[in-house]
Amino acid sequence: MKVVVVGASSGLGRCIAVGLGERGARVALMARRKERLADAAAEAGPGALAIPCDVTDEESCKTAIGAAAGELGGIDALVYATGVGPLVRLADTDAATWRRVFDTNVIGASLTTAAALPHLVASQGTAAYLSSISASHTPPWPGLGAYAVSKAALDKLVEAWRAEHPQIGFTRVTVGDCAGGEGDAMTGFNAGWDMDLMTEVAPIWLAREYIAGALLEVDELVRALDNLLRCGPSASIPSIAVVPRRPA
Repeated sequence: MKVVVVGASSGLGRCIAVGLGERGARVALMARRKERLADAAAEAGPGALAIPCDVTDEESCKTAIGAAAGELGGIDALVYATGVGPLVRLADTDAATWRRVFDTNVIGASLTTAAALPHLVASQGTAAYLSSISASHTPPWPGLGAYAVSKAALDKLVEAWRAEHPQIGFTRVTVGDCAGGEGDAMTGFNAGWDMDLMTEVAPIWLAREYIAGALLEVDELVRALDNLLRCGPSASIPSIAVVPRRPA
């Protein structure tokens, strides 16, 4: 299985790429940070590729996907794991922040998909996109409104791609609170958050029971994705949710 993982230099994307490589897939890892990407590719095993890609740049997406397809000999699956989530109240979310969030979480997903489309059509492949419980399982979380809105848009984007290309398995993967990895595999999702605002909104998240009170082991997410990608489009799985069980 030949897989492209976008957003593979750190966090869940890195864990997914390395985990799929350990399960026998040949993986092309894409992200902006070249050094971290090379280290991750080394962990993903022989044949893994480190390909720089800026998902906010259309030409970068085309070039990176073309290089991956050429080196791998095609693409069987695409995993879009890139995502940014600034902690900011909606009233304070400026135009530049909105553009950054949508450029990364939504537009980048579509640009990489469009670039990979001919290869996915040829292989009758699968494309999976990491979504959030805040877009489907809970109301939007105060302070993460822009993120939730972008993930809701991503969910609809996945449906739109499926409507136009039913021969490809487009799947939304809703991920709950996840333990992530260690070192460079740790999530950078909350990097740069305003800790004063965090102390205000975190009690609200807890009071409304948005937080499960347990963490999903990242290996469970990788296992679910591996099973999904190996099923192919014939399985017709529009969405899966990989979330931790709430404590009894």
